[in-house]
Amino acid sequence: MKKIKCIIIPVLTVLIFAAVPLAVDAERSFLVFTLFLSFCYIVLTQAWNLVAGYTGQVSMGQHAFFGLGAYTTALIWLHDITKTGYFFDPVTIILSGTVPVVLAVIIGIPLLSRLKGDYFALGTLGVGEIIKVIFVKGGSVTGASDGLHLPSTVYSSIKPYYWTGLLLAVFATAVVYFMIKSRIGLALRAIREDETSASAHGINILKYKVLAFAVGAFMAGVCGSLYGIYLFHINPDSVLKLDWTLYPILMCVIGGTGTIIGPVIGAFFMTLVFSITDIYFVQLHPVMAGLLIIIVMKFMPGGLAGLIKRKSAPGRKLIGLFSFSLSRKS
Repeated sequence: MKKIKCIIIPVLTVLIFAAVPLAVDAERSFLVFTLFLSFCYIVLTQAWNLVAGYTGQVSMGQHAFFGLGAYTTALIWLHDITKTGYFFDPVTIILSGTVPVVLAVIIGIPLLSRLKGDYFALGTLGVGEIIKVIFVKGGSVTGASDGLHLPSTVYSSIKPYYWTGLLLAVFATAVVYFMIKSRIGLALRAIREDETSASAHGINILKYKVLAFAVGAFMAGVCGSLYGIYLFHINPDSVLKLDWTLYPILMCVIGGTGTIIGPVIGAFFMTLVFSITDIYFVQLHPVMAGLLIIIVMKFMPGGLAGLIKRKSAPGRKLIGLFSFSLSRKS
């Protein structure tokens, strides 16, 4: 009965969200636009959560993958590379997620093998800023600081953006869920708890770190592709700004780092807060964000998701479970 309830509730929730644009005037609805942004932030927050919350590697370079996904979509579209249509084209979106994966593997192997903690965070931040400078100095290829303009005449309604964003949010959450429930998840959490012990138990530390980093990059890339199609004007200030890294971190911390539902709750909550403050309390936007962080850290160190009772195995138990699963497979 419990398993059936765990399936039915998420499915009904997704169906309710999918029906929202049909129940209101989607083109004028504040709710539809806010939910669309929330879906985008869920994808980015789940991507960061997988790397930092479950693997223990705090990345500050998610904006690089997000921006690279948007630029990849623009370049494929403008140069007619795949000849598949481009406007909400699955091939273009997947390719826009694959290019950041290549970058994640290239930079992830040297960074993750040599840097930890704050040094890794600063290293990824540096990579993100380097990518931004490259696109600013890219000349006619990237449009320099002005960016690239896509043909906006294809726009007809916000509904396709909304439903695609919902699909990507469900996809990102499902990927994290199934990864964490598998042997890969045991390995990632074991690495987070104690790398030395995990390595001693036969876990390939670098392989799993790079895997999580690459999967997170793919999520950020496809999200950047969708947002690029929504903007029709891709430039460094819009898709490579640091907000695309900082906001998901804030949402993950407030929602609950290292949980499946935490990034979802945090993304919905903080997007609503930011949207309201942008309209009514523009000057108080940073103050509200800082105040919420203080309140959550003081009274709810596990985030909003911590209000829901959950159990988690200690790190060494996770390592033991992973070793046991390895021995059974062999």
